[in-house]
Amino acid sequence: MKRGIVAMAGLLALTAGVQSSQAKTLEDVLKEKGVITESDYNDIIKSAPKSKPLDYKLGKGFTFISPDEKFQLSVGGNMQLLYTYQQNDGTGTAPKSEFKLRRIKTSFAGYAYNKDLTYKVLLNWAELANGGTSSKVLEEAYLNYKIVDEAQIQVGEDKVQYGRQEITSSGAQQFVDRSFVVNAFKPSYDVGMNLHGDVANGLFKYDAQWVGGKGQNTPSGTNNNAYNLRLAVNPLGDMKYSESDIEMSAKPLLGIGSSYYHNTLKKTAAATFETNNNGYAGASGWLGKNAGKFGPTANVNINTMEADLAFKWMGLSLQSEYFWAQGTGAGAAGADANVISNGFYAQVGYMVLPKQVELAMRYAWMDYNRATPNNNQTEVSGAISWYPQGHNLKIQGDITAQNVQSTAALSYDNMIYRVQTQINF
Repeated sequence: MKRGIVAMAGLLALTAGVQSSQAKTLEDVLKEKGVITESDYNDIIKSAPKSKPLDYKLGKGFTFISPDEKFQLSVGGNMQLLYTYQQNDGTGTAPKSEFKLRRIKTSFAGYAYNKDLTYKVLLNWAELANGGTSSKVLEEAYLNYKIVDEAQIQVGEDKVQYGRQEITSSGAQQFVDRSFVVNAFKPSYDVGMNLHGDVANGLFKYDAQWVGGKGQNTPSGTNNNAYNLRLAVNPLGDMKYSESDIEMSAKPLLGIGSSYYHNTLKKTAAATFETNNNGYAGASGWLGKNAGKFGPTANVNINTMEADLAFKWMGLSLQSEYFWAQGTGAGAAGADANVISNGFYAQVGYMVLPKQVELAMRYAWMDYNRATPNNNQTEVSGAISWYPQGHNLKIQGDITAQNVQSTAALSYDNMIYRVQTQINF
């Protein structure tokens, strides 16, 4: 009879493995009620699967594991719903009131054959909803093989690891979105390979990337590829790429990083490049805004650098980045053109209600071309965020005072109000 009870408990425990870990397991209940002994309990635990074939974790999604544990797939998602009201200065500029599906993402990630070979596919369906093209729906698609923690090889499409705030997921931001300075300098997504690693449990991290150079889902038709190198050190212990100190870090955490990026882009028309899928080459990028400085078929040599700093402790968080970029090539008037742009932002946040409510401030400044006077832009922002479930479920609102210089005698002062709801599945 006893053997039958043990066998039945073991079978039921195996079935219960697919259930959520929020409740006690059957074997725990049987042990507490004295139906099975400690020895019987240990026998059941030993015979049970090492991991659940189906599990769910907020922010990671549903995880499926094969019986032999050689394959794992996690299916998750992210949704950001944004409202913006913008009051524009200047003649003929009407206010804007806009609801937007900012991001609607689905992710597939896991490992195959062994836990050292991992993969990820990330799709952003909001690109279709916001008048974008299907070519930008696919954001990430890569394989990563870990030889050791210190030496890993990744191939496929991913973010170019340039800048702390750009590397940090859009779902883990302190404000409604990244600073305009980051968006003006970032290379965005690209296809290629990355040699990277974590040394001494995150004390030191590096990325050395060789990518196509034309940006997201855009193959390179020339031999002008792009190269990116990022080095980061965390002298007080591993510091994850996530803004706000929601965890109320018991000990200080400090992150210091720097990135260098090189590329060559060809002009194809008077004001456009062969691709604008690189953020810096788009209409709001430092190079895109200076496209007219270069000849219609010029090859523009690009070198950019950034340095970043982040700190967290007991609900306080500080973060800042400085960017510098240079583009050189044949000028529109025949002589060589040389464009230099720089900018920075600094932000601070504090959890006024631990793990729940945060107040934050940010200042950002940028000079799109140092050789051209009166083309600066500045923004001062204040934000309040409520985190019922950390970054997995949050409501954020921010207000931004924006000043855009047009000429020596003319500048525009705009006000931007935003509210965003986010949920990670």
